[in-house]
Amino acid sequence: MKFLGYTIGDPNAPLPQPSPEMFQRMGEFVEEATKAGVVLATGGVAPLNESAKVSYHDGQFTVLDGPFTEAKELIGGWALMECRDLQEAVEWTKRFLTVAGEGECTVRPVLG
Repeated sequence: MKFLGYTIGDPNAPLPQPSPEMFQRMGEFVEEATKAGVVLATGGVAPLNESAKVSYHDGQFTVLDGPFTEAKELIGGWALMECRDLQEAVEWTKRFLTVAGEGECTVRPVLG
């Protein structure tokens, strides 16, 4: 079963630059999770000022260019995982956060 894990951040708070040690630990973790067949893909997302919001109501499209002043939370990075169940995805996410540091990660099943 596939799961999408993603980090949530504050768009108004700058992310601290990771240390070389953290880069190394994260690289080792991602390599281990990939070899275990858990991590299928990872990535980050561009800042809100490089984005667009597309809405569809009453047969009409509206496209708003970012940044969006009402944004309170922002997806920072993501990982697509292959796990037996939600519990296994949560366990891998705990390991990720141990390397990444304090923060929050949401894990959701991917349908279809």
